[in-house]
Amino acid sequence: MIILASGSPRREELLKKICKDFIIHVSDTEEFTDAASPSELALENAKLKAASVAKDFPNDTVIAADTIVALGNKIFGKPKDFDDACAMLRKLSGNMHEVTTGLAIIKNGQMYTAAETTEVYFDEMSDEQISDYVKTGEPMDKSGSYALQGGAAPYIKKINGDWSNFVGLPLYRLRNLLSSLN
Repeated sequence: MIILASGSPRREELLKKICKDFIIHVSDTEEFTDAASPSELALENAKLKAASVAKDFPNDTVIAADTIVALGNKIFGKPKDFDDACAMLRKLSGNMHEVTTGLAIIKNGQMYTAAETTEVYFDEMSDEQISDYVKTGEPMDKSGSYALQGGAAPYIKKINGDWSNFVGLPLYRLRNLLSSLN
């Protein structure tokens, strides 16, 4: 059986595109908030989540992911409150930043990892546009305070890379990793 170690409805929806039969078991592990690089942080958190869930499902295949938004080496987590969300969006406004997802799969007691990075080009947003968007509540549970598939879509000029990575589960990378494990 495949176990998705995530409560994210976006990850669940994406995984259904390549795997019809899986269950969800949310990891309760405490995530790291600091690392040498965004990709290292995403990988470490994904590994923690996978290991936590694999303890309860030792004979199954566990898939975990962690997505990090970064502008340079500045990592943007989920906002603490309204003001924090607005501050993040002001910094991202008009800039290119990166979204990195770390993947960790545990199968037969072995851990396999990969990371995927997508460049995101954000248009300028006025303070009023930022405030209006944050008032919707959508940014409050999103790294970087926005969602491609939501209200921020009109402000994303372009992306370079895997769009599903941007949403939180890089399907191409995941499919290839799973295929290599049979």
